[in-house]
Amino acid sequence: MTSDLDVKDTHSKLFGYLLWIFGFLGSHRFYYGKPITGTIWFFTLGLLFVGWIIDLFLIPAMDREADIRFRSGEVNYNIGWLLLTFTGVFGLHRMYMGKWISGIIYLLTGGLFLLGVLYDFWTLNDQISVRNRERRFD
Repeated sequence: MTSDLDVKDTHSKLFGYLLWIFGFLGSHRFYYGKPITGTIWFFTLGLLFVGWIIDLFLIPAMDREADIRFRSGEVNYNIGWLLLTFTGVFGLHRMYMGKWISGIIYLLTGGLFLLGVLYDFWTLNDQISVRNRERRFD
């Protein structure tokens, strides 16, 4: 069991609520590491807006779960998600994580023809956790 002292604030409630504004497309659910329901929200407009409204009250719990589940470190989740959400086809989120080759490939291919961007919506939290887990030797 993880104590509250061990939990780092990896995700932001403020950023979650900002994404909730577009939440009927599932953006806040992807951000909090819930890609399956994020995809369902995307295709059903937030379960016909009902699930979207309910999520207004669920965001604090989703934020706590994400803070426990994902590892903090030098790569900031909020910056990664901001870059993916608004510039995903240009690969800036990948370059930010130090994945320069795939970032340049995204830049030249429109996010690898959008399929790479979709993949990153499903996996960005895990990609950042892995990057933050790696030890850097200077």
